[in-house]
Amino acid sequence: MDLEVFFAGTAGSVPTGRRGMPALMVRRGGERMLFDCGEGTQRQLVASVGLADLHAVFLTHFHLDHWLGIPGLLKTFALRDRDRPLAVHGPPGLRDLIGMLRPVIGRLPYDIRLVELEPGEAVRGDGYAVAPFRVEHRTPRAFGYAIVEDERPGEFHPAEAERLGVRPGPDFGRLQRGETVDGVAPGDVMGAPRAGRKVVISGDTGPSDAVRVAAHRADLLVHEATFLEEERQRAAETAHSTARQAAEVAAEADVRMLALVHLSIRYFARDIRDEARATFANAVVPRDFDAIELPFPERGEPRLIRWDERDTEPVPS
Repeated sequence: MDLEVFFAGTAGSVPTGRRGMPALMVRRGGERMLFDCGEGTQRQLVASVGLADLHAVFLTHFHLDHWLGIPGLLKTFALRDRDRPLAVHGPPGLRDLIGMLRPVIGRLPYDIRLVELEPGEAVRGDGYAVAPFRVEHRTPRAFGYAIVEDERPGEFHPAEAERLGVRPGPDFGRLQRGETVDGVAPGDVMGAPRAGRKVVISGDTGPSDAVRVAAHRADLLVHEATFLEEERQRAAETAHSTARQAAEVAAEADVRMLALVHLSIRYFARDIRDEARATFANAVVPRDFDAIELPFPERGEPRLIRWDERDTEPVPS
């Protein structure tokens, strides 16, 4: 099953001509989950991959730059005659926030299910879970999220199955589905179970043990990098991270790839990238509309795909 992270907005608190406000979309098969929804997110999506029929929204915290795009997004779905419910998840306080916005949003033709989460309270999907964890920011109501796929069956060994007397064909499928065939158990012809993929999104945070734990051996860590090391003190005062600190977290967590976002207008992207790579070599700085593809480990490494390299054409509005 395909797994991809699409970067709709990679700026920090201030947008630029090339970077929108914080928002990224995780696509797993036919499901699409939006993490944060800064001002202009729906416009970013319309201009790139199209305004998808989102399955869920997750907010990391309630600072304005991470949710101000919600009213427009919900209203546009209404104008497009959406009728399926939409679940919006976030830290405690989510209901108060959306309640405050009700007069702006108006009546909607679909149901919004508001889910206030606590750290560790996972949201189950089809073959995966999304688990929030508390991070180190200027509000106690600040989360990161870990998207963790379920464990997969081990590799099937057809030659061993034949040696044990199982005929190729439907019986091979039965074994792989966990059935015993003519006395041959799945464990006789299947390797050890394999881990699913894991994507961890830090949200806004200073260096955090919770991020290190959540990101352990993740396929991708998306971590904020608001500052360079020369402004480490400013990063500490504002509960943000430097590029080096993000890279140290990635190295300690033994992740496969680090993607740096929440970039300040103070710096060039290459300076953020170079500082991180001095500590963690496989660090990238996505631009808006870039994506990272995440194959299963046995099929290859995570790959950053620049927008101008993609075959996808913008979807007409």
